[in-house]
Amino acid sequence: MEDVAMDWSKADWKLFCACIGEWQETYIKRLNEQYIEILSGDGLASDKFWKLNQRIQEDKKNLGVKMSLRKPDIALTLVNLLNENVISLDDLNGFSKELQENVKQLKTRLVERE
Repeated sequence: MEDVAMDWSKADWKLFCACIGEWQETYIKRLNEQYIEILSGDGLASDKFWKLNQRIQEDKKNLGVKMSLRKPDIALTLVNLLNENVISLDDLNGFSKELQENVKQLKTRLVERE
């Protein structure tokens, strides 16, 4: 995938950096609500604790929780955020048409490979 890592515009990079914190906060808020459901459910307290622990360990690996930011990787990072349901296609509004199109094409190619 020759166009995955590119030197994207400063405007796209600036917008990405401005948005990522809010996207992560929204995603983590959604996770917290799911964690509350786990803890509020029926069953033994110890079972709920260990289920929650396992879930947190898995969720910590998601880009919506923690990521390295690199300008050349914006398109791939956005595709991964879309695939992890951290963001939606609507969240790409404001980015350059070139980046939006690249993300859509990359997402399509990755789906075709599966």
